Amino acid sequence: MVDAGAASESAANAGTASLALDLFDKGTRSRDVFKLADDLASLGANLSTATGADLSIVRLQSTTAALQPSLALMADAALNPSFAADQFTLQKQRRLAQIAQERAQPNALAQRIVPGLLYGEAHAYGKPASGSEATVGKIAREDLARWHATWFKPGSATIIVTGDTTLAKLVPALEASFGGWKAGTAPAKQVSTVARTQGKRLYLIDKPGAPQSTIVAAHVSEAAGQPEDLAMEPVMQNFGGMATSRLNRNLRLDKHWSYGTSGQLTYPRGQRAFMVVAPVQTDKTKESMLEVAKEIRGVAGERPLAGEEYASIMRNMTSRLAGRFATLSALESAAITSLNLGLPDTYWSAYAGNIRGLTEAQLAAASGKFVRPNELVWLVIGDLRKIEAGVRELGWGEATILNADGTPAPR
Repeated sequence: MVDAGAASESAANAGTASLALDLFDKGTRSRDVFKLADDLASLGANLSTATGADLSIVRLQSTTAALQPSLALMADAALNPSFAADQFTLQKQRRLAQIAQERAQPNALAQRIVPGLLYGEAHAYGKPASGSEATVGKIAREDLARWHATWFKPGSATIIVTGDTTLAKLVPALEASFGGWKAGTAPAKQVSTVARTQGKRLYLIDKPGAPQSTIVAAHVSEAAGQPEDLAMEPVMQNFGGMATSRLNRNLRLDKHWSYGTSGQLTYPRGQRAFMVVAPVQTDKTKESMLEVAKEIRGVAGERPLAGEEYASIMRNMTSRLAGRFATLSALESAAITSLNLGLPDTYWSAYAGNIRGLTEAQLAAASGKFVRPNELVWLVIGDLRKIEAGVRELGWGEATILNADGTPAPR
């Protein structure tokens, strides 16, 4: 885990971090893409990468018996990527195709557009990790090598290991693989604090002929590290995190207007976003927006979690605790969360007891702090010929028509 991620980029070079990570398993200075793939396959190992808002991740899955030689391959990929010209050209073409696909799919398009509306396009969290056609089109191999040399430093890296091993076995293997990593620390990232979201803003994107409209309601909420963070877990699970959440009970199970909706608090290290995503049938767009707004007001305080609903969600939260960390991936995820959010060492050992101790009053207090209906920004993607008039009738602010790249569209 390297403290970099999409937040290490400026708006002008968005996509650099993720494009660099995509090429880590495409060849090193001593192994071309085929040799690296063959060596991994011969050990039964798998190498993958991921880019989050705050972290860049290189992940190795290996058998215990082949851990040491597999670690050597991981280190070679992470420390000595070649960014070979042919693989760079191919991966860049794939990335541009990926961006086009994201812009064509309404839910993915919403995830590209909303961060800029909430944080501003110049903010570390205000751009899509994949970048845009304009920024990716300008990226050169040298830019990837420069990003890697700047951000992949051992002083900014953490190694997480889950599996059947011990420190006594592990440390010598890590020293053999990563011991030559030249000392250094990555620069501090510039993640500014943004003001509360200015509400009463409505944005529309036209998708002619779309059978569904995608409704997004969002605002910037609180940064991680609040005393109420734990209480928001059952609140958000009950609101929009499961098949029988309030949003799904309303729009899917009761009215049959949607196949499924979600509500979440995003999890960057800095200020998180409260966000609802609701794909609904086109002819119920306006009515669904009213229902989403009602549910948001409800969770913010009009309808606090109480009585049997409170008892039900607490059963849901506690009944699954026994198996919460039964897999290596779950243990890994917990360690990543601890690292990214700076959780205390006792956080997970005390987690079950702390969850069980949450009261109705604590859930209500947390809801009112994190969810602010008057600050909502709305984005609706759909066939404007069919939905625009009804959406405008709501009077939820001046409607702005956007292109698929988030820029204002001429009318």
